[in-house]
Amino acid sequence: MDIVLDVLDTLVFDHVYAALLPISAETLAKKPIVDDGALLSQYNQNVGRYIDLPPSKWAALSSWSRDDIRRQTISLFAISWFFAVFLYTFSSTISYYFVFDHAQMNHPKFLRNQIRQEIKQALAAIPVMAALTTPFFVAEVRGYTKLYDSLDESPYGTWYTYLQYPFFIAFTDCCIYWIHRGLHHPLIYKRLHKPHHKWIVPTPYASYAFHPVDGWSQSVPYHIYPFLFPLQKGAYIALFTFVTVWTVLIHDGEYTTNSPIINGSACHTMHHLYFNYNYGQFTTLWDRLGGSYRKPNDELFDRNLKLGKQEWDRQAREMERLVKEVEGKDDRSYGEKKDN
Repeated sequence: MDIVLDVLDTLVFDHVYAALLPISAETLAKKPIVDDGALLSQYNQNVGRYIDLPPSKWAALSSWSRDDIRRQTISLFAISWFFAVFLYTFSSTISYYFVFDHAQMNHPKFLRNQIRQEIKQALAAIPVMAALTTPFFVAEVRGYTKLYDSLDESPYGTWYTYLQYPFFIAFTDCCIYWIHRGLHHPLIYKRLHKPHHKWIVPTPYASYAFHPVDGWSQSVPYHIYPFLFPLQKGAYIALFTFVTVWTVLIHDGEYTTNSPIINGSACHTMHHLYFNYNYGQFTTLWDRLGGSYRKPNDELFDRNLKLGKQEWDRQAREMERLVKEVEGKDDRSYGEKKDN
């Protein structure tokens, strides 16, 4: 995140902070001349390891310097909020129009105006999730993690360069399983996790439609990983992009992966339909070990059967029985009015 902050400080934030919180004339008079480059040489050292990006003249003209923790906190919150909204809306929209099977909107458990509700809930949750996540990013840019720049700096040699990716997936998959399963505890479910289970037949727009504390808690493993284990910064950005896209993919309703190992869209559909199964994020490993794995019905992989009235009615009957056990009363609003 320090690289991203260097870039956005140069392109946006230096100018904004210089305008809103300008350095005093007295202090400016004591500083070296900005144009000679001496004062600016201290900036952009993080991004400078990758590309040549000279800092602008505004870098030294705010009373809040770049390393001011107040400025870093506000900037990182804004970055987190903006990029989360961008990645959510972009990836969900691409998936909705090019992957999602729109015939599922005729399912008897698809809610009235569901897509609007999903988007509204997600956009309301994202800024809160961003605020809760910002302390991790602040700690990161202030040097408290084990992130490193160059692949040559790998603490365990070349082999770790490649294995850091499966290590990250394995660690977060385990943690998210237990966090997610904990969110289904009766004392927690109705307070935090129920809003995400409003969507019995989710669309890609449900991927971030959480109670904000729920969504944040399931993202915590991604953020604590670099505090515990070395991770190259390029891999860190790539993995964060991957997990965002993956979260959309497991809500896309297109059952292309009938794998006993990968927790794909079909497995996650079982979770939304039947609640207490398939808590995993990437694999089925922990569901198998924890006794919560439910194999997706074979009908889901046959287009003629998965969209048939017989299959939908069977799903609805079992879902109605289970929702009484989990929630007591089904307060969802089903109806004929659909989003376009």
